[in-house]
Amino acid sequence: WPYCRKRCSYCNFNTYVVPAVDEAAVRACLVREAQTLLRLSQVHSVSSVFFGGGTPSLASPGTVAAVLEAVAAAAHLPAGAEVTLEANPSSTSTSRLAGFRAGGVNRLSIGVQSLDDAELRMLGREHTAAEAQKAVEAARELFPGRTSIDLLFGLPGQSQDAWAQQLEAALGLCDDHISLYQLTLERGTALAAQVRGGVLAAPPSDLLADMYQTARTVLAAAGFRHYEVSNFARKGALSTHNLSYWRADQYIGVGPGAHGRFVPWGEGGHSREARVQTPEPVAWMREVQSQGHGTRNRVVLSPLEQLEELLTLGLRMDEGVTHEHWGHFSPQLSLQAVFGVPGEARALQQKGWLVLDSGGLRCTWAGLAVLDSLLPDLLWQLQRA
Repeated sequence: WPYCRKRCSYCNFNTYVVPAVDEAAVRACLVREAQTLLRLSQVHSVSSVFFGGGTPSLASPGTVAAVLEAVAAAAHLPAGAEVTLEANPSSTSTSRLAGFRAGGVNRLSIGVQSLDDAELRMLGREHTAAEAQKAVEAARELFPGRTSIDLLFGLPGQSQDAWAQQLEAALGLCDDHISLYQLTLERGTALAAQVRGGVLAAPPSDLLADMYQTARTVLAAAGFRHYEVSNFARKGALSTHNLSYWRADQYIGVGPGAHGRFVPWGEGGHSREARVQTPEPVAWMREVQSQGHGTRNRVVLSPLEQLEELLTLGLRMDEGVTHEHWGHFSPQLSLQAVFGVPGEARALQQKGWLVLDSGGLRCTWAGLAVLDSLLPDLLWQLQRA
């Protein structure tokens, strides 16, 4: 769902603010594209559905229900399949959330971003901290154990103490699942322009590292499992859908600018493809209406490219890349054969960043915090192998 009521100051996603949305037309195109791509993939069973955006909570519950009905008609959608909706606190009245639940949603991811009103204003968010709190409380009533909140850290002017206080407040609000993202100043955004112009000061990298470690320590002490670089879950509330990305499973992207990774068996394909849908909504709708889908780019991934994705995504998880999972993508060349020989991986193990054992290849607690700096060496070793 590509539409938002306003653009946040830090956002460079494929989002659109328009005077009015022809929701019936968008709904029909989402349904048709889902049907077409499910048919192309010849998938038999769908384990999860994720409504992202934009602001999907601005769509009507009827649109969400129509897409889910189309998925269930084209493939097996088990009763327990995870169905997540991303929501903004400003569009989550209790009656609206109840409508989404009745339409088939069973997990909610709320873009809280901050629990400080001054920070929310700087980020260009529509809601206040009080509204965020109210939205999360309503969500937890309707989706007990399946509510997640997003928080940003590393904001201009944010102190370590202020961040620690926010974490404590967040823990009091939601103890199922928390996603923490370091603010990235993207080119072309209003916030990046303010920092570049000297109006706001970006925090130093040492402070960012300290904030991240503080969050990991606080959440671990509260019983959260740090199961992925940015994601923390308690009592088994891991996101099935996001795990499927990090484990390099197949997924279908539906809607303007959506990404997918699947084998198009339905048209004679035998190799995994990376697909991107047309980003601009009006052009995307035109293409879906004329040809059933709006795929703008499709690239057949080479065996090396598939292993590169498996490695870069898999190492984001605390479980890392298992031998069994690697074997699905690389039956001829084992993890041990690539990374168990003298080279970069062994040096990283000796430094305490990486582990290769009977479980597979994974980062240590310290290594997870610096993963981006480890990957170039590992990718280079993979390419040589």
